[in-house]
Amino acid sequence: MPGVTEVAFWISPGAFMPRYMPLQNMETPGPGEVHLWYLDLGKLALALSQAFSAENLEQPPSLTVGQLRFARRFYLRLLLGAYLGLPGKDVILRRSQRGKPLLDVSHSSQLQFSMAKSDDRVLVGISRDIPVGVDLEPANRRARNSLRLARRYFSVAEAEALQSLPVSDHDAAFLRAWACKEAVVKAYGEGIANQLCRFTVEMNPALAPAMLDFDGEGSADWSLAILRPDEEYIAATAVHQSRLNPLCFKLLAA
Repeated sequence: MPGVTEVAFWISPGAFMPRYMPLQNMETPGPGEVHLWYLDLGKLALALSQAFSAENLEQPPSLTVGQLRFARRFYLRLLLGAYLGLPGKDVILRRSQRGKPLLDVSHSSQLQFSMAKSDDRVLVGISRDIPVGVDLEPANRRARNSLRLARRYFSVAEAEALQSLPVSDHDAAFLRAWACKEAVVKAYGEGIANQLCRFTVEMNPALAPAMLDFDGEGSADWSLAILRPDEEYIAATAVHQSRLNPLCFKLLAA
């Protein structure tokens, strides 16, 4: 990210451990753990094409909107099924009244999950008991006027913090804060999607990501982490608890 030096609290691409299909008997995340799965749907499709097609493809195929939608649902169920001890096709999903995806009650499971997508990349966060939220953004994404957007949508404290940073850092700081806030919204799941000003996250990209205030109640025991699953994307995860231990995986074809 231009103008900002990566520091130790960033989870780098090298932290994503490879896991190969088929996945079986995944151990449920422990207390404070979040399992983060990064998927490149284009590369997964390429591997399948090479395995089952006579065509000698060298580049990932261009997936249609419909194919991407199907692939996201397919791999989400595959991942959840690996924890539940079920084939992916037997995983039943539903939505809460506010639209948050959930496991159907018939599974009698304490698993919580969140999924974020960007182009043909997917990030899935899985935890136990504690709701988790994830967001995924292209690392080169730039707002036309990040300070104006922060003043319109972010908290007053965030807008002031952004203004205090060097102009060269505005885009990187805004993108990181946006990813953190989107992850918080998904984890909270109680209708704050259009009220990003209700909470304040750390804006300075040289400092660790953190919740500074939530609805005037201080940090409210939120934990945030920033990830770089590869050089092209930035991601964030959030949990409503004071401890976060992320374990990162990259799903690969057999």
